[in-house]
Amino acid sequence: MLRKIAVDDEVKDHMEAAGKDYRVCTSCYGPAMVPVEMKPPKSSDLRIEIGGNTLFVSRVQAMYISRVSMDMLYEPEYLNACPAIRQY
Repeated sequence: MLRKIAVDDEVKDHMEAAGKDYRVCTSCYGPAMVPVEMKPPKSSDLRIEIGGNTLFVSRVQAMYISRVSMDMLYEPEYLNACPAIRQY
């Protein structure tokens, strides 16, 4: 069962400033918020509209998280070292 997921204002501000879509997916470090260019969305993702952009949340992560916060945004160097992300 999927829960309602809150999105912190800082995440909304970041997405609006960046002007791009993001996805919360599984990484070696736990839930990670990455640009969709790094990990494309899937049709099964939960979609949350943020201004003119979309925050996609993987179905797996949607079962476990209740909010999206800026601590889910990792530096690209960390994510490039993670096999779950670097394939893209």
